[in-house]
This record gives sequence, structure tokens and C-alpha cells, in this order.
Amino acid sequence: MFSTGQLVFAILFIIVFALAIIFSYQKDKKLHLKNYKGVKWVGIFFVIFIISLFLIKYFTKI
Repeated sequence: MFSTGQLVFAILFIIVFALAIIFSYQKDKKLHLKNYKGVKWVGIFFVIFIISLFLIKYFTKI
């Protein structure tokens, strides 16, 4: 299906891409903590909202 060269390229690409993302995140970590304070609460309430929608759909489906 894939040649050996394509598989090697894909694996190396994934590794290098992941390392680049990790390096970029660590470089901007202080800036993210300063600018995005409280964003975790928005995420938590969003997940609770989605779960509540599914529960409403489940219980009104009688």
C-alpha cells in the first residue's frame, strides 16, 4: 500500500511536527497563562452544556 520511503517520511514528519508544536507551546507558555486566564472554566461549562443537551434529548425521547 505504501512504500518504505513513504512510511519513513510519514513517521519522521509526525515526530518533527509534534516536537515543533511542543517547542512552540513551551516558548509561549507564560504568554498563554497571562492572556487566557479562566479559559478552563469556559471549557468546563461548555462540556457540561453539551452533556445536558444529550441528557435532555435522552430523557424526552420516551
